Amino acid sequence: MRMASLRLPDSIPSPVQDSERLNQALQGRGVDEKVIVWILGHRNAIQRKQIKDTYQQLYKESIIHRLQSKLFGVFKTAMILWMNEAPERDAILANMALKRKRKKINQLQVLVEIACASSPDHLMAVRQAYFSLYECSLEEDITSNISTSLQKLLVGLVSSYRHDRELVDFNLAKSEATKLHEAIEKKQLDHDDVVWIMTTRNFFQLRATFVCYKQSYEVAIDQAINSSGNGDLGSILRGVILCIVSPEKHFVEVIRASTIGYWTKDEDSLTRAIVTRAEIDMTKIKEEYFKMNNTNLDDVVRRDASGVYKSFLMALIGEKI
Repeated sequence: MRMASLRLPDSIPSPVQDSERLNQALQGRGVDEKVIVWILGHRNAIQRKQIKDTYQQLYKESIIHRLQSKLFGVFKTAMILWMNEAPERDAILANMALKRKRKKINQLQVLVEIACASSPDHLMAVRQAYFSLYECSLEEDITSNISTSLQKLLVGLVSSYRHDRELVDFNLAKSEATKLHEAIEKKQLDHDDVVWIMTTRNFFQLRATFVCYKQSYEVAIDQAINSSGNGDLGSILRGVILCIVSPEKHFVEVIRASTIGYWTKDEDSLTRAIVTRAEIDMTKIKEEYFKMNNTNLDDVVRRDASGVYKSFLMALIGEKI
């Protein structure tokens, strides 16, 4: 099943041709944003890397720097994220979330996504990219920028390496479901047992633990956490569970929350969800969005975004060429 939503043209120009057209579009005072979207919004990661390398060779300038100097607003943010390779992109998103003066929990969810909606190898690559970009570890920046109540869980999530093999110990799943239940009942979501289980067990083991939880206590673990009413920590934990069980449902919730209301729209979260998942599982996210909301994601983006930013997002979610 094809899970990426990005559409490529039947005939793709060479990186030299793309670079030349992009250079023309970025010349002078005016910028031909339609050309930029047409080219870069219909090239995969390998092709974008070839364009970056070729542009640098031809014009002795980084195309990312060129785009930064010529574009504006949310379109600029989205395009720069898109043009970075996935580990650097996630490192940038993590840094943006951590350095905000007013940190909202929905923006900190990017740390959960990096740790729980990606492979262990990708998490390692993001950590390396973060250090290269900011000369500081991701863990250090979490510790210095995040409230104490969230530090232990978030540092644990980004610093662990989970084995990616399908290994499940059902006796362990049952016993750890009991430990999680006891902590949730006592509203001790920062208990060492909770942090240890959530940050070290492989995803297959955790899914089995969540199934045992529901079988034993007749309620899904995320609903139990929600009922315990533990604020930001509860929100982060629910994000962890959803990313592990069903990443597409998590991103549906991110997108839905980002488009509610008129004054409360969260373009950063909408951008993050679409840019980071367009080459991974956006087709599944779109299907799940329709199931959960009885409306097409394409229609939501058309309604809530505008201008060239809308055109770019529509390209990434697979609008017909």
